[in-house]
Amino acid sequence: MKIHTSRRAVLAGAAATLMIPAVARAQPMRMRVRFDDQQVTYQLFDNPTTRDLVSMLPAELEIEDFSNNEKIVHLPRRLDEGGFEPFSDETPGDLCYFLDWGNLALFHGEYTFRDDLIRLGHLEGAVTPLLHKGTYPVRIEMI
Repeated sequence: MKIHTSRRAVLAGAAATLMIPAVARAQPMRMRVRFDDQQVTYQLFDNPTTRDLVSMLPAELEIEDFSNNEKIVHLPRRLDEGGFEPFSDETPGDLCYFLDWGNLALFHGEYTFRDDLIRLGHLEGAVTPLLHKGTYPVRIEMI
């Protein structure tokens, strides 16, 4: 009987140890983008492209307006494209990786997926800070 109880304890401990990485991965990944006097936070999706972006953070780069619906940030290198997955539920507040140029696209207006974007996350809160016009130094970091 004592051996049986001990075996249960060992198995329970092993199961708990195996569960730790799954629990750690269940925690949401959050990224902050700060420029001028503005700040936004994104909840990130777990995919290879996002994990590659996270590996280069924190980063001091530049953010600028592009078109009438997004801000962009040019990255120091291209990201892993393993997170590519078509989607059809585009919404303002999406954070995407633009495949053609290798930059981040921070959408504050309507946009259309055309097989050229990898969605990395979505904005927590309003898009208002992204409407702040201009080109600025930007700090991108995990929180």
